[in-house]
Amino acid sequence: MMTTTIYSARRIVTMPEHESREHDAGVNAFAVLHGRIVATGRRDALASRFPQAEHVDFGDGVVIPGLNDAHCHLGITAEDLLHLDLSIDVVHSLAEIKARLRAEAERVPAGTWIRGSRYDDAKMAEGRTLTRTDLDEISRAHPIMVLHVAGHWGILNSKALELGGLTDESAPPDGGALGRDAAGHLNGILYEQAIFNYAYAATAKGGKTIAPPSSLEERLWGLARAVTLFHAAGITSITDALVSPADIALFQEGERRGALTLRVNMLVGYEHYDKVRRLGLRTGFGGERLRLGGVKSFVDGAIGGRTCMMEQPFEGTTDDYGIQSVSTSDLRDLIRMAHGDGNRVGVHANGDRAIKLLLGLLEEAQNEQPHPEIHHRIEHCTVVDEEIINRMRRLGAIAVPFGSYIHYHGGKLIDWYGRKRLERMFAHRWFLDAGVAVAGSSDYPCGPFQPLLALQSCVTRRGWDGVVMGENQRISPREALALYTTHAAYASGEEHVKGRLAPGYLADFVVLDDDPLIVDPSTIAALGVRETFVGGERVYAAPRG
Repeated sequence: MMTTTIYSARRIVTMPEHESREHDAGVNAFAVLHGRIVATGRRDALASRFPQAEHVDFGDGVVIPGLNDAHCHLGITAEDLLHLDLSIDVVHSLAEIKARLRAEAERVPAGTWIRGSRYDDAKMAEGRTLTRTDLDEISRAHPIMVLHVAGHWGILNSKALELGGLTDESAPPDGGALGRDAAGHLNGILYEQAIFNYAYAATAKGGKTIAPPSSLEERLWGLARAVTLFHAAGITSITDALVSPADIALFQEGERRGALTLRVNMLVGYEHYDKVRRLGLRTGFGGERLRLGGVKSFVDGAIGGRTCMMEQPFEGTTDDYGIQSVSTSDLRDLIRMAHGDGNRVGVHANGDRAIKLLLGLLEEAQNEQPHPEIHHRIEHCTVVDEEIINRMRRLGAIAVPFGSYIHYHGGKLIDWYGRKRLERMFAHRWFLDAGVAVAGSSDYPCGPFQPLLALQSCVTRRGWDGVVMGENQRISPREALALYTTHAAYASGEEHVKGRLAPGYLADFVVLDDDPLIVDPSTIAALGVRETFVGGERVYAAPRG
């Protein structure tokens, strides 16, 4: 026999369909049984209704629904956390990066792969990009790979290039590019599919990477660490937007051992969709902890990596329109197949040219085989215009843009895209006003994972450096919170059980120091996460003192 538990607090943000209902009801408590909310209301009324219930009072804390990141990469994070952190949180120059790599080369035997991730070229003191020459200075006996924070390019040393069979005479793979110096020699920088083949099993050719993956036991350690980080930020659910069979095995084993307390909606990499088809699996298959959300593919490159596919060239260039990473014919075949099977696709499309290409393929599939109940996702959906918005509304497509990129990249976005184009980037205001479903995401490790920082970024449109950009796309704090609760639940097809604190919904919630809907918007990111609960079970508590 399980006992009902009544949770109460100074304020509870339930996220009802209509805001007035929350205020009219005066909710300051809710009751939980078997991991679900069974009632909400006033504390004294619930105590009378459930006289045997246990009581947990969070005092002056504020409770909100569990935060849901609609697009991040848990499997990739579990691997990255096993290697060198080269993020701006740790290093600020190429000299510091090289020092960390050199120390690792001295520590491990020759021939051992040395990997680093989250390198941000735009924030390095030297003002130039890391190259093969820099890495060869560290070691020619160790293969070295450094991944850019955007995840769509990286730098290799000569040993790593050799192990991948790349020489000055090599042609780039379909959907990728090989960087070269002024003399035409490989400079070690690999873009899109070229770096995917080294680092990401979900999209590597044949499903196997050139850089060997870590063992299951090692990745389980990385998974546990990633889950702890996410819970400490108030995250209770995510969509992992690029999983391989090895990632699924990792998550299943993590769940079996009790290490996976996050709820995970999975988008399987397009290289593995044949396995999904053979098993006859459909979007929604699984349980409350792990479920299949659909299939993931790509059109173009990255915003921070400056490889997205644009209608107009990048600021300051005349002929750089970005990279198409999957051919139109291959993407058409995948979309037609998945749509016909009744499966949702989540396709990475950042630039306006990429999004329009994708919309054409989605419209073709819907016209050929009408399935109006399937709402496909456009992952990132960054640079939009009125035509794109209208076509998405007609299709019922879901936008999943970055929440915190304005904050993270700051004024560099102006250098890359220009102020005018930024008025139609990360267009949360336009999506909401047009009635286009839009969810919040981090794309971590490509951007900060903290949802409260994303809320602040969406409300203020202010970068870390104080630069305000595209303020016409500002949204309210409540609208921003909805991106990471009710809207994220809709984006994964779970709006009936997630995103609200209401009877019948999963008891996933977060206790904060204060109310993100009423504090100064510039301080939302600073709000402390006191506790995080999944299914009524506490999975994180902030250290006391």
